[in-house]
Amino acid sequence: MIENKFKIKSAKNKRPLSGKSMFAGLEKKLKLESYFEDGFPVKYLPKILFIMMLGLIYISNTHYAEKTVRRINTIQAEVEDLRADYTTLKADLMFASKQSEVARKVSALGLKESLKPPFKVETKAGEY
Repeated sequence: MIENKFKIKSAKNKRPLSGKSMFAGLEKKLKLESYFEDGFPVKYLPKILFIMMLGLIYISNTHYAEKTVRRINTIQAEVEDLRADYTTLKADLMFASKQSEVARKVSALGLKESLKPPFKVETKAGEY
């Protein structure tokens, strides 16, 4: 017959649970039960509410700052993309507006580049 190899750990190996948690120890050290013997102290309520309001403002300000930082990073990436597009388009426009490129493009329309330099037309002062 097959031998049972599953063994249940004995109680000696386990740490005994003393029933004390971290919060129980904290409560015992701070002696909070003495504050609440006669009920909830209402005189501390405005201070507690003020501290809670400051905590909420602090948390909301942190969330707002993180959201703003994420938005700034997104916009910076978009600006870099637009700057690269601008540089590329500017270089293409500068190339397309060179005299040799313009002459090559208009030759299909039957226009030719003038080989004579431009001249100045002079008129007399009261002629026109």
